[in-house]
Amino acid sequence: MLRPGLQSLLREVQGGGVDIILAEALDRLSRDQADVAAIYKRLSFAGVSIVTLSEGKISELHVGLKGTMNQLFLKDLADKTRRGLRGRVEGGFSGGGNSYGYDVVHRLEPDGAPVTGERLINEEQASIIRRVFREFSDGQSPKAIALGLNAEDVPGPRGKLWRDTAIRGHRQRGTGLINNELYIGRLVWNRLRYLKDPDTGRRVSRLNPEADWIIKDVPHLRIVNDTLWQEVKDRQGEIAAEPRVQAIKATKFWEKRRKVHLLTGLAYCGQCGSRLSAVGKEYLACSAARKLGTCDQIKSVRRPILEDAVLNLLHNRFMQPKAVAEFVKAFSKEANARAGETETNRKRLQTERASTVRKLDGLYEAIADGLRTPGLKTKLEELESKVATLDTALEAPAPSRVRLHPNLSELYRQKVSTLSETLSDPEIRTRGLEVIRSLIERVSVTHEGEGIKLELEGALSTMIELAQPAKHPPRAGVSGDCVSSSVKVVAGVGFEPTTFRL
Repeated sequence: MLRPGLQSLLREVQGGGVDIILAEALDRLSRDQADVAAIYKRLSFAGVSIVTLSEGKISELHVGLKGTMNQLFLKDLADKTRRGLRGRVEGGFSGGGNSYGYDVVHRLEPDGAPVTGERLINEEQASIIRRVFREFSDGQSPKAIALGLNAEDVPGPRGKLWRDTAIRGHRQRGTGLINNELYIGRLVWNRLRYLKDPDTGRRVSRLNPEADWIIKDVPHLRIVNDTLWQEVKDRQGEIAAEPRVQAIKATKFWEKRRKVHLLTGLAYCGQCGSRLSAVGKEYLACSAARKLGTCDQIKSVRRPILEDAVLNLLHNRFMQPKAVAEFVKAFSKEANARAGETETNRKRLQTERASTVRKLDGLYEAIADGLRTPGLKTKLEELESKVATLDTALEAPAPSRVRLHPNLSELYRQKVSTLSETLSDPEIRTRGLEVIRSLIERVSVTHEGEGIKLELEGALSTMIELAQPAKHPPRAGVSGDCVSSSVKVVAGVGFEPTTFRL
């Protein structure tokens, strides 16, 4: 259900103008039984039929039977694939993707069939793997190791930058470079199983019981000796035994969820464009500088000070009275001009329909008088189809004249001020936070000497909707073509992070 193409199709249906959906077969829409039923239910509600070349017009019977058959086909295919992969692993071949440190071998069997799953050690990458193991066993953190490799321009897995998570991974799940048992000549398969989250559509992993793991010794693929491997495992054990780590493990998963703040996911580094990530409880810093070492903007900034600065910009720098007055004038002129064009076009369609109906009436009278000529039926159907098309076009609601409140600027300021006050009230904070965040497109933060330069991009259409009084529906003014929701306005400010206050 979450596939972009399918979501686009459902939006088209919801918008109207779709009568029939044509597909090769029902499984082209989805093979998931629940998804097929949900799609059919939505389309039936919208009055849209599904027709396929294989089954014809789809009914509830097709949804039930074909949906079940398609679901069983998927399960059977998955089982066959897993049996085939298990056989390859038991034969000493890889049953999945390629790990860092190895090259895929491309060769043919004597009968011409391609050999799959064969690996060969990449000596250049193998030396990097041994370096990572040594540095970790010597006391360096995965973050420090990743920063060092990036500083030396050493390509990471798949040619990307090194990240601490790619090195650290998860010890129990066997993920991460220092947990990959293939480096000591042990091929482990079926350690994890993967499921699709029905709400998000994302694939999530689950650890299988150890009894279900398939383990095969492949000594020719060993990169790390047992001594170095054990030193790394011992250090991981020491880290896991630390009180702070134990405290984190004891925390319930819902307590680990980070609180959503005003700038969560909206703040970016003004130098490299990477997101700002949390550093401790109250600070934000460039994630590329902290984790990858690819940006020089290493300084952090206190989140409360940054949030105050953003609220100040929203309140004082955006929607200035003079600029708003000019905008309202230009916007109203353009929007009303377009509405006038639409009305002119509507009158043209009405005139064309009246002319077509007169022609039809003439044909009806001729037929009633006994006229029978070749092509009469075709002409009749052509005119009737034209009338139906014109009726559909005329059924679209006539555009309303746009009205924007003349005191838009002051209304906007009042509402932003009120919303800012809600952030201190726990009961209504969430809703207020959501509305304020909708006004912000992007916040760029650049450190300049001892000060900070802040640039805020605001969503113009959302600002106008916020300012519009309730008696003037926002949609009448800003949902059309004149102001796209992607139009942005920009304001900036420079301040000293230690002295800035509202």
